[in-house]
Amino acid sequence: MAPKRPKTKVVRSLRRGIHNFGDLCIGFEELPAIKKIFGKETESVLGDLKVKVAQVKGYAYIDDSNGRIVISEQYLKSGSELYLTLDMIHELVHIKQWREEKDLFDEKYSYVDRPTEIEAYKIAAREAKRMGLKGKALRDYLVVDWVSKEDFERLLKSIGVK
Repeated sequence: MAPKRPKTKVVRSLRRGIHNFGDLCIGFEELPAIKKIFGKETESVLGDLKVKVAQVKGYAYIDDSNGRIVISEQYLKSGSELYLTLDMIHELVHIKQWREEKDLFDEKYSYVDRPTEIEAYKIAAREAKRMGLKGKALRDYLVVDWVSKEDFERLLKSIGVK
C-alpha cells in the first residue's frame, strides 16, 4: 500500500536566500503533527517563520542565532517530497524547542542521545507512520548518515521504532 501523502507541497524552485516558511512549505498548517506541535499558535508561528535556502552540505538544520530553518539548496532540489515534508516536521519541532530556549546543540549529549533530537525524531517518525511508512521504509527514512550503526540502533530504540 502506498503511503498516505499529506496535502502539502514543498516548493523546489526557490532560489538561495531568505524566504517565508509558507513560500517553501504549502499547507503545513493543516498537518496534524504541526497542529500538535504548535497548537493555537500554529498559524502565527508559521506565518512569522523564515527559511534560508543555502549552498550547504547535508539536509536542514536550525540556525540557533536567529531561529531560521536552513535548508540545503541541493537537498531541496533532489530530495523526495515525502522526506522533505518529514524533515520539515522534524525541524519545526526544533523551532518550538528554540522558542522555548532549549539548547538545540547541547554537547553534554551525543547526537542520538540529545533530548531535543529524540523528541524531533519521535514526532517525525510518528507522522511518517501516519503517512504509511513502515518497517524498512521507515528505517530508511530515519537513517542518520553521520552516526555509527550502533548509535543509529540506539536512536531507533529511543524513539520506539523497531
